[in-house]
Amino acid sequence: MRAAAIALTLAACGASSTPSDPDAPPPIADAGVDAATYGDYPWALPPGFPVPKVPADSPVTAERVELGRRLFYDKRLARNRTQSCGSCHQQARAFTDGLANAVGSTGVVNRRSSMSLANVAYNTAQTWANPTLRTLEMQAAVPLLGDNPVELGNAGADAELLDRLRAEPLYPAMFAAAFPDEAEPFTVYNVLRAIAAFERRLISGTSPYDRYARGGDEAAISDSAKRGSALFFGERFECHHCHGSFALTNSVTWVGKDIDELSYHNNGLYNVDGQGAYPARDQGLLGVSLQPNDMGRFRPPTVRNVAVTAPYMHDGSIATLREVIVDHYARGGRLIETGPDAGDGAKSPYKALFVSGFAIAPQEVDDLIAFLESTTDEQFLTDPALADPWAP
Repeated sequence: MRAAAIALTLAACGASSTPSDPDAPPPIADAGVDAATYGDYPWALPPGFPVPKVPADSPVTAERVELGRRLFYDKRLARNRTQSCGSCHQQARAFTDGLANAVGSTGVVNRRSSMSLANVAYNTAQTWANPTLRTLEMQAAVPLLGDNPVELGNAGADAELLDRLRAEPLYPAMFAAAFPDEAEPFTVYNVLRAIAAFERRLISGTSPYDRYARGGDEAAISDSAKRGSALFFGERFECHHCHGSFALTNSVTWVGKDIDELSYHNNGLYNVDGQGAYPARDQGLLGVSLQPNDMGRFRPPTVRNVAVTAPYMHDGSIATLREVIVDHYARGGRLIETGPDAGDGAKSPYKALFVSGFAIAPQEVDDLIAFLESTTDEQFLTDPALADPWAP
């Protein structure tokens, strides 16, 4: 894939699974890093959220964020002008699209679902299973320029893409303001940097759960959700091992964090050969690392806003949260009884130790779902500053 030319080598970042740090990040004021290290952008972060790390050559500015918002929602990004980044990452769905598998601008169906972009500024690596894509700039190149699968369809057509953008009357002044030190600001790299700046602005931390857990508002969530929170973060169900931290996922980093941990796990979703194999169409981290023990390993997504991001798993193969809890995790792996993907994921030798199964009462299922629903951040889902600026 052409976009892969910008990727780091696998060895440079390490593909092995490591446990995440469940501790809360340090307060922003105690991060121990001079403001000049990460720039002067007014992040306006929720309580308990640290300053995101930003590449030194891609500082966030208000001008880049606004240009990036225009580009993110601009269908000129697709060679056939039918899609934008926002087509697969819709604000009302926490920047997912509601499909089991994303569909590109030419109709090619992706093998994976669109991940939520909530709090991607904190990800140690991007996408479901590629540890070489460390930055948002690198990730944005994949849909923009990649050809396997075709998403926005610009492989080999950089000049044509830039010509389409130059033709928009708003862009010359916006590119010049976003990149004032460059004689020619219309470059593909600057397109990627602007989109990444906007994506770093997609911070979700004002849900009812946040008001309860960080703001001390006991009335913010129901008693059922409180019980569900205790279950989620308890050792009996083990959920927090993959979905801990302020971001409700592991593999996160921030300014002042010493070690950038990166974890991938096999959660027993498939076992098509009785020996732990995932379907050949997508075997997770194995496809990048070529290491047998990486069969079926994927990076756990955030469970923030999870109630609006169905269907679930890397391939959208589970429809509801109740099925995720009862038929998958409580069982210790999914059982598929018939068809080409038939197999018992609970018996996979590659399955993570934390996916061991557990007994759960009907009320506890309801409580877990109530907790997960309490992470829905309506302010994030409706914030005009994150919305499509081209919409009427």
